[in-house]
Amino acid sequence: MATSIQSIGINALAIGSQTASAVVFEPFDLPPSNQRQLGAPHPIGTTIPLALRPSYAGIENINLGDVITTVKGLQSQDKLLTKQLALHGTILFRGLPIHNADDFSKFAHAFGFKPHEIIGIVVNRPVLAPNISPASEAPKEFLIHSHNESPQVPHAPGYIFLYGHRVPARGGETPMSSSLELFRRIQDEIPEFITELTEKGLLSRITYRKERLYTGGSTLREAFGKEIVDGDDLATRRSKIEAQIARYGRGTHTTWEWLDNDEGIVVTHRLPVIRTQPSTKLPSLFTGLAIFYQDATANNPTSSVRRNITEQMYGDGTPIPDRYLRRLVAITDEIRVLHRWEQGDVLVYDNIIAQHGRQPWEGEQTDRVVMASLFDGDEVPGPYGGADWAQLVRALEG
Repeated sequence: MATSIQSIGINALAIGSQTASAVVFEPFDLPPSNQRQLGAPHPIGTTIPLALRPSYAGIENINLGDVITTVKGLQSQDKLLTKQLALHGTILFRGLPIHNADDFSKFAHAFGFKPHEIIGIVVNRPVLAPNISPASEAPKEFLIHSHNESPQVPHAPGYIFLYGHRVPARGGETPMSSSLELFRRIQDEIPEFITELTEKGLLSRITYRKERLYTGGSTLREAFGKEIVDGDDLATRRSKIEAQIARYGRGTHTTWEWLDNDEGIVVTHRLPVIRTQPSTKLPSLFTGLAIFYQDATANNPTSSVRRNITEQMYGDGTPIPDRYLRRLVAITDEIRVLHRWEQGDVLVYDNIIAQHGRQPWEGEQTDRVVMASLFDGDEVPGPYGGADWAQLVRALEG
């Protein structure tokens, strides 16, 4: 069983049967403030992000069709881009001919991943193009701390694509960091926290209500009501919502309780925080606890509402000590880099091993427009420890 990450040599990524007019993705360096070398267990010299830009031989203008052909060709060669994501955690593509949501959708789908169906969504994601939505519609002043996508539900995407359609003059950076490195640092510095997470897991309790409670948040119908039609009575609506929750397929590890007066539902999951990368079996701290701690300590209206919607504690129902959460946040900040967006940039995250977030920005809310696209991986993360709640499964088709 592999227990280390193997380095994949890269000078330039190109299709094996490259023609004179083919696109080549060449690596390039970013300023130290936007790129860093990852710590253990990553191989020495591995950077986050891997920064790539297209290079043409004999062609003056970049063509999206040629870029897509190259992406598909690289993925047909033993999934070369997927392997780079598994090594670096994040890839930056700069200088692509992507100008709108449709262009972004075509590029993201070229990787060959299966679009991710979000079940139990906690943020609003209106559709802009096939499998494309706003990354976040939270107010510009609100800090979204580093996290893996969908850590509070059992069914999380394997890959996240972010496209910078409009970028602010100041602020609005997107963090990136390694969940593998985060686990190693926490294990070295506060091993008792790792022991407790392994033994207890996480209890995630989410309240879904009929009405949207904060800007960018979701409603109960957006979360679980895809089969509901106007005219359904109360019993029918509840039956359809419960059927969607049951698609998690986790038995007693996912339960729910209806609120009075048809106001909503509280869904509780027992989840693993520590999950393993399928290719290496290395442990990854897959978590949104930094956001939870931010919401618990921040003094602003959005954080207060979010704090009342999502509760997180140890799997046995006991609170997670603040001293652990404070150190978790501090280490996360130490090992992250902030991506300074240029218009047209695309960031691709391996969600099992890389965290993202969002910094506040100055100016207008509309000065920053970042779109997102979520996809499933070929495998779900593996368990860490022998508890039955530690094994995740793909949500049932429905």
